[in-house]
Amino acid sequence: MSELPVSIQDVETPCLLVDIDRVKANCRRMRDRCTEMGVELRPHMKTHKTLEGAELMTDGSKRKIVVSTVAEAEFFAGNGYDDIIYASPMVKEKLTKRVQSLASRLADFHLMVDSVVGIDGIIETPLDGDRKWSVFVEIDCNYGRTGCCWDSEDVLTICKKAHEAANIRFQGLYNHCGNTYVPDTDKRSKIQHETVANLMAVKERLAAAGIPCARFGCGSTPSCSKPIQDMSMLTEFHPGNYIFYDYMQVCVGSCSLDDIAVKVAATVISHKPEVGTLVTDCGWLAIGQDGMEREPSDVPLGYTPVVGHPELRVRGMTQEIGKFEGNGVAIDYSKYPLGSRLYLYPFHSCLTAAQHPVYYVHSGDKIIGSWTPIRGW
Repeated sequence: MSELPVSIQDVETPCLLVDIDRVKANCRRMRDRCTEMGVELRPHMKTHKTLEGAELMTDGSKRKIVVSTVAEAEFFAGNGYDDIIYASPMVKEKLTKRVQSLASRLADFHLMVDSVVGIDGIIETPLDGDRKWSVFVEIDCNYGRTGCCWDSEDVLTICKKAHEAANIRFQGLYNHCGNTYVPDTDKRSKIQHETVANLMAVKERLAAAGIPCARFGCGSTPSCSKPIQDMSMLTEFHPGNYIFYDYMQVCVGSCSLDDIAVKVAATVISHKPEVGTLVTDCGWLAIGQDGMEREPSDVPLGYTPVVGHPELRVRGMTQEIGKFEGNGVAIDYSKYPLGSRLYLYPFHSCLTAAQHPVYYVHSGDKIIGSWTPIRGW
């Protein structure tokens, strides 16, 4: 790689900037929170997809992580990580040579399954030698994305098959409570309470059927950033976005603006006083489209806030262009000369980060390094 820029003012735009001090603080708070709750932290890697981020999230242990793609699993496994959950419902057609290789070379590479068809596919696909597949069953506690419904008969069927199969080690239950992305604290707490209660109900049904269940975890950044006491009954938390946070997390109460650890650097490239806007070189390809559909009342600073400039608000974006207007006031163009820099907080940092081939890492204004994420599937 070419020589690093000296400061955040020297980077070519648009580009992603990572505030290492905020990243470290975010990781430390989540570790401390899990220690206080008496649960283990199994962080998700999907937000940053980097070795440096993983090092901070695991506190150097290189164990107990979640990934969302086979490419991520291979990347981290190839760099010394183990005890990895591939958190995507498995079907036989996805038990590729790459997946089988991961299961053979790692001590603990875990699959996730949410259907009878899925567990049957694993049973029908033996590994070489005496190796066994390691399996978590994903439980849907009324979120409705993936997972076997917590009160269904299929839950017992799937878990029983996993427990009894000669080529499977049944690990336990996995839940993603994505329905906790709500700004109403009481509503979020109710969802958290019901999620834990439903997960524990599944565990009790398994116990009654003679099926041991050693691990049962759930997670989302909102639920784990603001956990309720009931969550201390779980064995694991598995949030991911908290390493960076973003404006969506601010809007649902997970964090403050000062906790957001990433921003996109942009350059002012045009003034349009006749329509009351200024234009930057950061369009949706550099920062994402998530949040564009939100009502103005839901995103008081616009869906991508301008750092240090609450008087500006995004009006719209195209692929490589971002248009900003005054947030209730007329733009004073003298404050934003052509060629000057603006820094934008992403609405959804997972999506924003995935669109950048390199992240520039800074402490204060000084660039101190770069992170290169694994990309693809």
